[in-house]
Amino acid sequence: MKKFYFLFSLLSLFIINVHAQTPPKRELRAAWLSTFLNLDWPSTSGRTVQQVKDSVTKLLIMHRQTGINALYVQVRSECDAMYPSSIEPWSSAVTGVQGTPPANGFDPLQFVIDECRRLGIEVHAWLNPYRAVNNFNNIANYAATHVAKIHPEWLLAQGTLRILDPGIPEVRDYVINVVTDILRRYDVDGIHFDDYFYPYPSAGGTPTPPRFNDNATFAAYPRGFTNQNDWRRDNINLLIQRTYDSIKVIKPWTKFGVSPFGIWRNQSSDATGSATNGLQSYSDVFADSKKWIEQGWVDYLTPQIYWSIGFTVANYSILVPWWNSNANNRHIYAGQAAYKVNADADANWNNPSQINNQVRLNRTYNQVYGSCFFRTRNFALNPLFFRDSLMQYVYTKPALLPAMPWRDNIAPQPASNLTVSITGNSVQLNWSKSPATTNESDKVRQYVIYRFNTSTINLNDVNALQYITPNDATATYTDADLAPGTYYYVVTALDRFHNESVASNTADATIIATSVLSPELTALNLKNYPNPFSSSTVISYELVKPMQVTITLHDVNGKELKRLVAEKQPAGKQIITLDAAQLPAGIYYITLKTNTFSRTIKLSAVK
Repeated sequence: MKKFYFLFSLLSLFIINVHAQTPPKRELRAAWLSTFLNLDWPSTSGRTVQQVKDSVTKLLIMHRQTGINALYVQVRSECDAMYPSSIEPWSSAVTGVQGTPPANGFDPLQFVIDECRRLGIEVHAWLNPYRAVNNFNNIANYAATHVAKIHPEWLLAQGTLRILDPGIPEVRDYVINVVTDILRRYDVDGIHFDDYFYPYPSAGGTPTPPRFNDNATFAAYPRGFTNQNDWRRDNINLLIQRTYDSIKVIKPWTKFGVSPFGIWRNQSSDATGSATNGLQSYSDVFADSKKWIEQGWVDYLTPQIYWSIGFTVANYSILVPWWNSNANNRHIYAGQAAYKVNADADANWNNPSQINNQVRLNRTYNQVYGSCFFRTRNFALNPLFFRDSLMQYVYTKPALLPAMPWRDNIAPQPASNLTVSITGNSVQLNWSKSPATTNESDKVRQYVIYRFNTSTINLNDVNALQYITPNDATATYTDADLAPGTYYYVVTALDRFHNESVASNTADATIIATSVLSPELTALNLKNYPNPFSSSTVISYELVKPMQVTITLHDVNGKELKRLVAEKQPAGKQIITLDAAQLPAGIYYITLKTNTFSRTIKLSAVK
């Protein structure tokens, strides 16, 4: 595909011609939001509460516009908390001082949950289970209530790194207590552990320090093991199993997953391993992720396959099929290295299509149900315009999240009484919500709108999927800028595990040609989403044949602010991503002209 990039200083516009691909109906499209060392959010510690709120809202809107439908939000990175906790001190990422709460009773985790609910993004609370002190040279800056100061006997040292010793039974109890506290107090969709179990060989400072010594713990709590490495793996296994069991008891509608290192074992170490030659989570951090999924102790794994297609030591195109073949009917979501785009010694990451090609590869394997990208800041930086490309080439349709039938396979009650009303070339849909229920697993979380060109209703037709409501608060949707013809609509309901109801009644609407002057205009379908918008909006249209196109942006007085497009464009779907960060709030107009017709739509910028 040929791409054309145009940068405009006034509004920092990025424009790209595309030919859309049909994505799967169900797909996890996630990103990690890191709070450790203020990597993603808050961008700096000590910001005002309003600044912290505004910054995360901006990031979440960016994700929503890209097509992201789930977020792994880091709430515990060093035995601290991004929420008020009676167990662990406030994270220094919030105010700059560990243990110091933000002003006005602000709860960052609850705010993120609320904003994600508003935008239709699933929230997984991401915890580092064992890391206690990243650099022990800074221990004086840690709160007096931090576990490293209350229970120094629980710490396992490697260089300047301190982790909670996984072999101590009280440590497992402590971590489980943190997890269950979050579960009981917050409406998260999932609990997520990252890959930091026992220390990586290179962790703990420079030069690389000697490995940790847990001989005393092994002697005190052997549990019948004679092989210390097997005992270490079992320590982690016990935590994983207990976490999953606790979740299912306390909130059976909450998911559990882990993002282990991308290589379990190399074939040179184990014939069932992958054809790779890298570090091995099984023997280097004692994480037996293959066993977790074999035993059904997790709902999903997000292996961190942070290498390119073509990288010889650990090839993405080798690891994805390996994980697919070891999924055991649970979900595999590929962890993808957005942070390496145009920023790695491996030249494959200089290819603007590397991320897209990885997503396309994921989709060829039936147990790989999506992607999670590390990390959010790299989405905002958008190197090589990879985020724009992702949105415009592969995330061209909204996606339902994958269902988990081993947890819940009962569909919610459907919506009903679907009606339509026609105004010009727009159709407004209204429906009655699904009946209320006290069963949390069966409560409706979202509605899905489908539009068909014939009376045959096929919910597996991805092209018919028009919109997924952010939540269950709305029971209306407007389908705008339709060409003349008859359309058939249905609505379905989704529950917490994304089981989909049967379709509502079918409602049809006929748009009559009144002011259409050319066949080209009937296929134009000029529209933008979202509208109103804050930081950016996506303008799309379709051409039935190649033609000269001019697109201009005007203010409410008709003054032309910028000529966005002035070129001959190919047939097919076209998309413009408008970054309007410098655009004042107000009403604006986009006008598209060809040699035979023109069309204008109204845009509303809010700040």
